[in-house]
Amino acid sequence: MRRQFATNRQIDFIFPVMIFFAFTLSALIVILFAAQVYQRTIADAAMNYNANTSLAYIREKIHQHDNGRITIGSFDNCDAIIMKEKLAGELYDTYIYASDGTLRELFIKDGTINNFTPASGQEILEVQEFSVSKERDNLLSFVCVDKDGHTASARVGIYSAEVIR
Repeated sequence: MRRQFATNRQIDFIFPVMIFFAFTLSALIVILFAAQVYQRTIADAAMNYNANTSLAYIREKIHQHDNGRITIGSFDNCDAIIMKEKLAGELYDTYIYASDGTLRELFIKDGTINNFTPASGQEILEVQEFSVSKERDNLLSFVCVDKDGHTASARVGIYSAEVIR
């Protein structure tokens, strides 16, 4: 009878230890899986921020100026979107272009572009490349390559503005 009592005591000790190790292993597996999901989510968010944020910014600026005149042109041999607007009786131009690895915006009085360099514009986001083209009447197409080499593209319809190329 003593022998049976000793065997029961070993099982009473081994069983909870085995349960503890099984729980610990399960928790470790769940943590490793969650860490992988988190890393992928962060990488996707970074790509979306860098590549798509620049295009969202451009789309919003175009929609803000949709009641004026939008021109596709160049500024110091860089593709540029030029949006004209009248403020307090004066004409002003907003240039959006990429220069020195950065998407930039320059707001100036109409006709004074020769007084500025591409570095004069306000830095928006880091990009490798930015291009804009007119696909057809009132439809613009943009392509932006971010600093990590991710490419994003978008099309913007202009409803009330005149688009000139």
